[in-house]
Amino acid sequence: MPASPFDFKQSILIVLPTYNELANLEALVRAISQYLVADIVIVDDNSPDGTGELADQLSCRYGHVHVLHRPHKEGLGPAYLAGFTWALHREYSLILEMDCDFSHAPWDLPRLVHRSLTADLVIGSRYVPGGGTENWNARRRFVSRCGNTYVSLFLGSTIHDWTGGFRCYRRELLARMNLATVRAKGYIFQVELAWRAVQLGADVDELPIRFCDRIEGQSKLGWQSIAEALMEVPQMYLLGLGSR
Repeated sequence: MPASPFDFKQSILIVLPTYNELANLEALVRAISQYLVADIVIVDDNSPDGTGELADQLSCRYGHVHVLHRPHKEGLGPAYLAGFTWALHREYSLILEMDCDFSHAPWDLPRLVHRSLTADLVIGSRYVPGGGTENWNARRRFVSRCGNTYVSLFLGSTIHDWTGGFRCYRRELLARMNLATVRAKGYIFQVELAWRAVQLGADVDELPIRFCDRIEGQSKLGWQSIAEALMEVPQMYLLGLGSR
């Protein structure tokens, strides 16, 4: 752990979507603050376990923590879009996203931001040399590998980890993406935004990370998300999303 958090010149916002993350949220907010000077916006989808109430408490306690409450669960994509839109109405230079379950290591945040000095989009990647996964069962590894291979068949091998959710976007790139037209709602949202970045000619870089399966709470990856991916990826290719 560093003696003090890394403080970059750019203004930074981390978007944290939450749904039933009561067991993880406070610990993650504290951990982020140990490694990086950044604002945080928690986007809660009306979690029945009290995550939203805890988010409000954290916002009152810490001036750099903000909260967006959404009326019901709509999926990962709409939650991130709400956070990104909120960010673009303010003066943040870099907008980061990460999971709220410690799957993405808070100590990797400074590395992610530093890499953004030479890229428009940096993706924390499990599938470049030095990256990998921990505590995944065979089914999870199979689904993830097959998913990325499937995406690459349609969209090319420009990106190795299309579905990775540990990212840093430059403000200018998000502003060019026409977020109001994003179609995907589940985990395939990550693919759509990466594809839009590629179509816009953005500099996309991948940073090797170790992705660790959640310790607390339940995974939200289900067959509905997989089915959405099977249908949406070919449409992205055919429609050329991101070039509009």
